[in-house]
Amino acid sequence: MKKLLSIFLLCTLAGSFLVSCGSNEEAESQKKAPVVQRALEGKRIVMIIAQKDFRDEELLEPEDMLIDQGAIVIIASTTKDSVRGMEGTTVHPDMLVSEIKPENWDAVVFVGGMGASQYWNDSTAHAIAKGTLDAGKILAAICIAPVTLANAGLLQGKKATCWESEAGKLKAKGAEYTGANVERDGKIITANGPKAALAFGLELSAVLQEKQK
Repeated sequence: MKKLLSIFLLCTLAGSFLVSCGSNEEAESQKKAPVVQRALEGKRIVMIIAQKDFRDEELLEPEDMLIDQGAIVIIASTTKDSVRGMEGTTVHPDMLVSEIKPENWDAVVFVGGMGASQYWNDSTAHAIAKGTLDAGKILAAICIAPVTLANAGLLQGKKATCWESEAGKLKAKGAEYTGANVERDGKIITANGPKAALAFGLELSAVLQEKQK
């Protein structure tokens, strides 16, 4: 019996030692593990969508990418009620377009889709776009949304792109239409449609990171 008790005690002590060693090794490993800093941590982006028929990919693909990189992304529209995209995505905007103060954001993005024409001649949208550049922030638009920037007088003498059917509207306002998938001129980024949504998000991320340095 004494022999069995001794064996039991030795096994218990050995087990405790192994657990202790394992815990110490885990703790040391955690101490050595580098802290990953996401590239856009703390950056604030507002994405403006139409009240109806925004283009789903042009919102969702850049939004997901920016959030994954640590950015805070807020969606704005002219309503806080449910908004439906052209492909069926339902979104509840976080704020009204009229509440946007450009100086509070690192980037303002106009999302395209058929419904985006509602902002082409909208004085509030024009004021936001102008205020964004005046504040030294990033201004971006995709698909037919660059027409809003053109009508606000912001693309004159600038390289820009958009959905091909609306190229004439950019040219009429003095833009240098390039037809590229994504175009950047200074703090203005434009893209030509849903197939460029991912590249649009990548360019926006890259510019925001430059701004951060």
